[in-house]
Amino acid sequence: MAIVRFDPFQEFATLRMNHLFGGVYLRDEDVTARGSWVPPIDIYETDSHDVVIKAELPDMTREDIELTVESNTLTLRGERKLPADVKEEQFRRIERHYGAFTRSFTLPNTVDASRVSAEYKNGVLTVRLPFREEARPRTINVEVAA
Repeated sequence: MAIVRFDPFQEFATLRMNHLFGGVYLRDEDVTARGSWVPPIDIYETDSHDVVIKAELPDMTREDIELTVESNTLTLRGERKLPADVKEEQFRRIERHYGAFTRSFTLPNTVDASRVSAEYKNGVLTVRLPFREEARPRTINVEVAA
């Protein structure tokens, strides 16, 4: 039987952040049905007006990670397994989380879902969500009439 750490304030914190930033950036969905653990995630906007999601997924392989975009929802699923070379009864302490997880985010309408890309390197999954061309800021030249 897997031991799952329970944090009663996690759902409150997530709901509060969704309330504050939900309309501006990506909104985190599925607060209750996430799995046995939730990988930490950073979301930020670059100078080139792309939204970037970085998820900490150490000790996982590409086959353990699934990323989908459907109906303006980005879903990250995966499973981190206990090391195969160590038997469960050999552990003296387990502080890291293992098991299945799911994170879903509602994409803002400024994101071009057809151009989403992802890279997994050094235990960090980086997902790039480029803005649609019409949503990117542009400079308008003002002509002076003589």
